[in-house]
Order: sequence, then C-alpha cells, then structure tokens
Amino acid sequence: MPNVPKLGMKKVAAFGEVMMRLTVPGVERLSQASHLDYSFSGTGVNVSSQLARFGHDAYLISRLPDNPLGEAAEAYLRKLGIGTAFISRGGKYIGMYFLEQGFGPRPGRVTYTDRLGSSFNTAPNDVYPYSGIADSIDAIHFCGIALAMNDGVRQHMKALAAAVKAAGGTVIFDCNYRPAHWGEEGYVKARAHYEEMLRFADIVMMNEKDAMLTLGMETEKTERCEQLEELIPRVAKLYNISVIAGTHRAIHENQTHSLQGFMYKQESFTFSERLTFAVHDRIGAGDAYTCGILHGEFQGFAPEQTVEFAAASSMLAHTFEGDTPLATEREVLRAMVESGIDVER
Repeated sequence: MPNVPKLGMKKVAAFGEVMMRLTVPGVERLSQASHLDYSFSGTGVNVSSQLARFGHDAYLISRLPDNPLGEAAEAYLRKLGIGTAFISRGGKYIGMYFLEQGFGPRPGRVTYTDRLGSSFNTAPNDVYPYSGIADSIDAIHFCGIALAMNDGVRQHMKALAAAVKAAGGTVIFDCNYRPAHWGEEGYVKARAHYEEMLRFADIVMMNEKDAMLTLGMETEKTERCEQLEELIPRVAKLYNISVIAGTHRAIHENQTHSLQGFMYKQESFTFSERLTFAVHDRIGAGDAYTCGILHGEFQGFAPEQTVEFAAASSMLAHTFEGDTPLATEREVLRAMVESGIDVER
C-alpha cells in the first residue's frame, strides 16, 4: 500500500543539486552582455524554499564545496528559509548555468558548464546518513534531473527513497525528464531508473508524455487529454501510486501562457480552471505547482481545492525574478480569489 501523508505541517526534505544561475540582463544574448547577475537555484532549492514559504519545515539534502562559494550558497539557502542540517561539505566546485531570456519568437536558452564535476555529483557513498535522515522527516522529494546525472547520484536517490519508505515516510518523485541530460537514446537509458523510482513513490509529478516516452507506454489516442486519461490510471495502478499530478501548458502569440493543472487520486481525475497570464520568468514554475499539490495533500484539501491551489501557485511563480518561487500561502489564496477561483479553509 502507498503511504498516505498525515495531515498538517510537515518536515520535508528535497534531494538535489545547488546550482549557480548566471543571468544575462534583460533580453540580451550572452555574446552582447558585459556583466551577469548570479543567484543559486535547483529543483531541490525551489521545492524546499516554496514549502518553507507555505509553513512547512523544509530542508535540502545536498553537498556543497568546502570553500567561499559553498559558504555563499549555504547563506543564500538560509535566507530562503531552507534548513541546512542535511547539507554536507566537500569537493571544490558548484554546477553553473547561463540563462538568456527569450523574447517574441526567440526562445530562452540555458547553457550548462561541466556540472558532473560538482561537489554534489561527486559525493562519495558514505556522505548522506540515509537512515538518520529518514527517521527525521515526514516526506522526501526527488527529481528526474538529479536522476540523470550519474550512477553515484542515482545510488544516493534510491537508498534515500528506500530508507524513507521503510521508515513510513512519503516519497515524492517529479519525472522532470530533460533530454539534454540523458544524451543519445536517453529514454532507453532512463527507463529502468524511472521505473525503480516510481516503485518507491507515493506522489508523482508527470503527464502523458512521460508515460509514453519515458515509460514506453502505448496508446491509440491522439488528443493529449485522451492520452492523459488513458495512461495515467495505468501508471498509478502499475506502480501503486496514490497521487499523480501535472500540467498542460499553451503559449499564445501575444506571449501570454495558459496553464491547466490536473490531479489523479482515488481513481478519479480533477482538473483546475485554465489560467492565462503574462510571464516574467518561467523557470521554477513547475516546482511551484508541485509544492501546491504537496501542500494541499499535507493539509487535507479536497482534490478540487488542491489542484486549484497548485495552478495558482504556478501562475504566481511566473511573476518572480529567478528560479525560486516566493509566494506565501496567503498570496496564493488571494490569487485564487482574484482569478475567480476559491478555496474553503
């Protein structure tokens, strides 16, 4: 049986790499810019920060370099309200990426440095006390981006997931497949690792494309919604997952975006209202949706309330500079009312 989260505020840890984001000002290209703005980010950072904003006791499980760069990153995490008790020190490097914002028909562009040499991605086998962490938390979040890094990181993820599951905690897995990270024939390489993480997971973030491409599931349906409604229940049953959630997005000619969230729970789909909004910074908005789903589940919201809260959380994340979502629960609730969505508390 999948674990069912106990209601209320939780002690949640996210496993993931801390990366330095170097942003080109405005909409210039990297070749035009004479200076860059930096911050620290990563899926684990985004998730733990947003859950802290929602009132949970949120931690990051990671490894930072033992130098001033690592000190700066840890200070940044503390400023976001993220607990650092599960962060170890070692190595010399931090992963970096350069972000160029898109405009009009020109898409944004992300360029990574050689992140495989980072402190996180070279963490030795004994760096994380799996059982000690598992006994200290209620839930743990993993991401497919970390899963793509190397066998060492994958070993840490699976060991932590097994320990949390054995301790009665909740395991959350966001599929978050990135083709560039897996390389040629990436779906083939990724499938067995995804299947193993899904067997641990209680709450999963994915959509029909993940089921078809990453898991190799087939359907004769051609419309996205029909594919979703056929494949997601099959995934939930096959891997004994209690909640699967995700979004469908559309980008319009006037550069506004539309987003509709969904949630599959107890053999039933729930869809949010379709929200249309302007975008300031898109990176991290998926993590904000994930945190909305988690907060609703932890707080015992009805599925309709949870999926609307998550959609509004994601919408607000598009309005903040940087990767990390910064909205509080009160701000999300207010955005729901202003968008014509309500939630009973």
